[in-house]
Amino acid sequence: MPVRTIEVPEDNPVFGETTSAFAGFGYSAAVRAHGLLFIAGTIGRRADGTIPDTIEEQTEIALRKIEEILRLENLDMSALVDVTSYHVDIRDHLPGFVEAKRRLVEEPYPTWTIIGVSGLASPGLLVEIRATAAYPDAPRRTAH
Repeated sequence: MPVRTIEVPEDNPVFGETTSAFAGFGYSAAVRAHGLLFIAGTIGRRADGTIPDTIEEQTEIALRKIEEILRLENLDMSALVDVTSYHVDIRDHLPGFVEAKRRLVEEPYPTWTIIGVSGLASPGLLVEIRATAAYPDAPRRTAH
């Protein structure tokens, strides 16, 4: 199976002007390989480039960006199989993160690793989320 880069259109309303980061930093939003979709770390930067003050809003924006990449590939959040999130001041922000996550991520839940970090790419960023999804041709098994 060939490796294919997933492009987010420049006029995408969810990403807005933040799509320039892909070329600017030299990375792809997502890559399809071997029945999986590898989604680059997404952050809670609004479409206009500003950064919200709250962990709840940053988490929701980051998850909506993941949701949008999945939509571009005709998938939804249930396709997620593995997620890693990176958190600044994890002890202070974890409750707000979990609350926002609870609203947007439903069963079947992916695996999820939560890592505390001292900082992210821009001042004010509190969370970055990377994810892996499986395409329908790569079946996901659930416990019975």
